[in-house]
Amino acid sequence: MIKSITDGTGKEYIELVGLCDLDHEKLVARAAELGVTPYETLDDVLRDSAVEAVALFTGPAGRAGLIHKILQSGKHVLTTKPFERDADAALSVLREAKSLGLAIHANSPSPFLPKDLEQVAAWVRQFDLGRPVAARFDVWASYQENADGRWYDDADACPVAPIFRIGIYVVNDAVRLFGEAAEVRVLTSRIRTGRPTADNAQLGILFKNGCIANVFASFCVRDGDAHRNAMTLNYERGTIYRNTGPTHMAGEPSDLEMALVVAGEHGPKIAAKMVVPNYNLQFLYQWDVFYRYVRGETTMRTTSPETFAAAVRIIEAMTEAEKSGGAALVKPVSPDGDRNEPQ
Repeated sequence: MIKSITDGTGKEYIELVGLCDLDHEKLVARAAELGVTPYETLDDVLRDSAVEAVALFTGPAGRAGLIHKILQSGKHVLTTKPFERDADAALSVLREAKSLGLAIHANSPSPFLPKDLEQVAAWVRQFDLGRPVAARFDVWASYQENADGRWYDDADACPVAPIFRIGIYVVNDAVRLFGEAAEVRVLTSRIRTGRPTADNAQLGILFKNGCIANVFASFCVRDGDAHRNAMTLNYERGTIYRNTGPTHMAGEPSDLEMALVVAGEHGPKIAAKMVVPNYNLQFLYQWDVFYRYVRGETTMRTTSPETFAAAVRIIEAMTEAEKSGGAALVKPVSPDGDRNEPQ
């Protein structure tokens, strides 16, 4: 029987055997603290037969090249969002992993739809909501940051920073819900953080199916909501809401509260409600899925390489739009294989 996710740490499925970091002093100290092996280089990690998978948490630019190197050693990869800056490189390495029967596991997009998106797909089918019309996503937090020379300070490495850093979750969600994009538009400002990059941003996305989405992401809102995660989805015959009203925050993000509103006999009516426990939020890893894949369940129909790449295409266009101060077209993704997302 597959265990369920409990505290989000993955300790039921993963045993840490070593660390690798370019900061030698920090590496040795932290490895000693955890009682694991300190690896001086990635090559040292890849030569160790005790290592089955490598958790790679470098910056996104050029990450696909490092993943390729890990895959060539026969090891699985655990990584994070944003996945890459280059959609072609991302697509190539993801298809490579698929052909080798190796996993590339990220927290966004996750291998399977998170519970909230599963519910969206179920309601669309159950209530025959029709085609998607529009979507609005709000993600905000209060970041007190100063410039420190990391890639977060570089507009080329971190384009439209609030979207790239925390709005990327809902960009990935939008692609899974609506498919490939055709055009993007960007607005940014810098209000209060000490970094030279934007801290307040809005991304408009026109999808090929006609749906228009808006993503607002900001580091400037301090209202006690540790990580706002609101969503409104308009369909032809109904609207789905996720955490759109005021929520009580007691130190930890609340559960996801979802509702479907449709036209009733005398006006709008709530057709369905759902509460998704906090540990199923999409920014956590699906550890059990990763474990099962590493142990040989390689036939699971998980998120396709094309879906990963479609989101990176939006990032590419978003980068261009920020530089031009206007709009940018989104390049198509070359088709290959099945999709696992609701369309």
